[in-house]
Amino acid sequence: MSNYEAAKASYAALGVDTDAAIAKLKEIPVSVHCWQLDDVIGFDHDGPLTGGIQTTGNYPGKATTSEQLFADMEKALSLAPGKKKINVHACYAIFEDGKFVDRDQIEPKHFVKWVEFAKKHNMGLDFNPTFFSHPKVKDGLTLSSPDEETRKFWINHGKACIRISEYFAKETGVPCVMNIWSGDGYKDIPADRMGPRMRYKDAIEQILSEPYDRDMVKPCVESKVFGIGVESYTVGSAEFTLSFAATHEGCMPLMDNGHYHPTEVVSDKIPAMLCFYPEIALHITRPVRWDSDHVVLFDDETKEMAKEIVRCNGLDRVYMALDYFDASINRISALATGLRSWQKALLNAMVTPNELLKDLQDKNELTKLMVMQEACKTLPLGEVWEEYLRQCDVVTDFAFYDEVKDYEENILKKRA
Repeated sequence: MSNYEAAKASYAALGVDTDAAIAKLKEIPVSVHCWQLDDVIGFDHDGPLTGGIQTTGNYPGKATTSEQLFADMEKALSLAPGKKKINVHACYAIFEDGKFVDRDQIEPKHFVKWVEFAKKHNMGLDFNPTFFSHPKVKDGLTLSSPDEETRKFWINHGKACIRISEYFAKETGVPCVMNIWSGDGYKDIPADRMGPRMRYKDAIEQILSEPYDRDMVKPCVESKVFGIGVESYTVGSAEFTLSFAATHEGCMPLMDNGHYHPTEVVSDKIPAMLCFYPEIALHITRPVRWDSDHVVLFDDETKEMAKEIVRCNGLDRVYMALDYFDASINRISALATGLRSWQKALLNAMVTPNELLKDLQDKNELTKLMVMQEACKTLPLGEVWEEYLRQCDVVTDFAFYDEVKDYEENILKKRA
């Protein structure tokens, strides 16, 4: 009997079909963010990263052109199993004709190469307006600015992104999630908390007034508790974005698990949200003491988030996207490691005997529930994961680094 067959039998004894879990996992899309590969710089400016976002480190071999970024993305995707989408920020517009336009004027033609890349790999695309790293972020504000000209510029940017999102969806045949996040806020205690939020609400409403196919474009609003330089007050708080999504049909809330107080966990929020929202979106990251966007690992909260999606039958209601950027290590390894970790967490959730555990809870057999939950932690997940990798023709965990190092030696180091 092979290792996998033995593991399969162990799970079957608890009512779990590992073959079915593997087959299903192959069809669940995870959106992979492009901005890990170049430290969130993009192609539309040469200036520093600003607006409450920060990367640390200067590992050699960073992608600096669209060609390099596509090559690195291709390599990273080849190192991870499962179905993928690509998540793009507006600052990754590619000006092939050499004619630069500002963010309020970007068009689908500036993202043709992204569509070509997605089609080549049979993937969909997600999109994000870029409300940071730009001279028209005035006094740290964009959509909530009291300056009408500033606010109008960013509203027009958001509308342009709606049109590009629809282009992505129609070209790939896959719905495009368009996420609105702004780092607007104040470093110290503001005198007016409501005014910026009313302007922010109006601005997002104007963006969403742009005509679009509601079946193909999935707008969402993302919250944050604080950011660098906006420690005391963030306009787009959790209460704001949840309320906005609840009162605007077709708009989803997006939860980033780094965007809350340290004692809050998104794994507990997912089942609460699914009680009320038809669909929700996630940015999956790893906060360390604060929203530090570390590479996603197979850690406790990652596993719990995946479990809640599966337990709530939310695999077709939750749009899952990665979001982190570590410049201190090999960026391709970072991207692939996070994707593999989230895939592993999903597999772990799908082979957990959830019905058995739920039945124990409903019968108030809480002592046995604790015992069984602890026993499940040592089930042979590794053998099931290895089988999943084998079926997807992807390298094992122990061979993974060798491929990364080979690419670094032959490609990345030559860029320096």
